[in-house]
Amino acid sequence: MRAALPELPSRHPLGTMLPAMYADDDLALRFTTGLDAVLSALLSTMDNLPAYLDPALAPEDFLGWLSSWVAAELDPAWPLPLRRAVVRRAMALHRGRGTARGLVERLELSLGVRAEVVDGAGARWSATPDTELPDVPVDQVVVRVWGRVDRQRVEAVVASVCPVHIRCVVRIEEDA
Repeated sequence: MRAALPELPSRHPLGTMLPAMYADDDLALRFTTGLDAVLSALLSTMDNLPAYLDPALAPEDFLGWLSSWVAAELDPAWPLPLRRAVVRRAMALHRGRGTARGLVERLELSLGVRAEVVDGAGARWSATPDTELPDVPVDQVVVRVWGRVDRQRVEAVVASVCPVHIRCVVRIEEDA
């Protein structure tokens, strides 16, 4: 939450803009100094608005609000550089949502693990009309993850990205 910052000097003090008849008035100068303290945070924010909209430069307390603008789900336990990367890549992550590539990218970005999605034989492509459909319908998708990771965190990420009509099973493989 942006608030008044008394230590932040105003770039445009109101006291210097007063008409000459108020320039020597102590009450008017103290009153405008109080307004300067309130307005300095607002003027500083407006002067630096492009930096607020850049995930790499936005203040940490503003980053959460910025993430809501692009529907990026942030875990407060993530370190700040990871949260900034997720907000920066939010549109690309949304484009890949529901795909094997998107799930692998999300796991690599959020948990730093190597992953692979193993689909079943539920789809087939052919240039020939009336090609037979696959014999076995896909009832699950296997997500293989390599390394020492927390299973609950992996399953939470997979559940947040996996399409609702598909059952995803997580298998954690030890590095060879």
